Amino acid sequence: MAQGGRFAKEIGKHTEGAVEKASPWIERFARVGYAAHGTVYALVGVLALRAASGAGETTNQEGALRWVLLAPAGKLLLGAIVLGLLGYALWRLFQGLLDPENEGTDVKGIAKRLDHGLNGLFHASLAFGGGMLVLGASAGGGGGSPDDWTARLMAQPFGRWLTVVVGSVIVGIGLFQFYKAYKADFRDELKLGEMSAREDTWATRAGRLGYAARGVVLGVIGAFLVQAALQTEPDKALGLGGALRTLARQPFGPYVLGAVAAGLVSYGAFMFVMARYRKIKPT
Repeated sequence: MAQGGRFAKEIGKHTEGAVEKASPWIERFARVGYAAHGTVYALVGVLALRAASGAGETTNQEGALRWVLLAPAGKLLLGAIVLGLLGYALWRLFQGLLDPENEGTDVKGIAKRLDHGLNGLFHASLAFGGGMLVLGASAGGGGGSPDDWTARLMAQPFGRWLTVVVGSVIVGIGLFQFYKAYKADFRDELKLGEMSAREDTWATRAGRLGYAARGVVLGVIGAFLVQAALQTEPDKALGLGGALRTLARQPFGPYVLGAVAAGLVSYGAFMFVMARYRKIKPT
């Protein structure tokens, strides 16, 4: 036992040393990652704004990456975004696994770290799909459409009720986005002392609007996932693009979609603030 304890301590020391040496790169990855994450959300929001005005269709994150290819030097731009998304994925996985911000091992801390890890895996998948697009291949990193993975989940033992739980959790995360928008506690993550009063004001407004828009979208996604499970109809499950299309079909749909789209653009802008001013503690 004593030898095992000493061995674990040695491993811990080596890990801490490696992280300390890599910390400047980890911070760079994180900051570039926030910018790429914001770019994708801003693009989804811009395309949704165009759809609200009748000039196009809504799309999800992968669709936004496909749209980048249509721009001049599209492959070069998409390649830069893909690298940024990889950086964001690495940072989120680093947060989840090594807990550099001391979120702890209580229920709240574990929930946050699990969210970081899942976020990292999603963006790694998104980056892989974007990389395939750069190479001229079909994007295959998304793991299938929402109804595909919902059907796979529901096919597992107790899968129907597990899907209800997952949908309920997503609704809960959506409600938490509204709480963040109201409390504006995201400001605690920023280096406010380096920001001017004007920057602080506009960053807070963008963050509040952005998190509220995410709350709406996540609420719709979670609610439809629960409905898909209860009715045993996986094809009712929605992703981001489907949630935006659903909003567009509601009464006053173009106005509702336009408001949420503006919020997604604001969220993207706020991620650029995070890229510049977020407190990042790699060690």
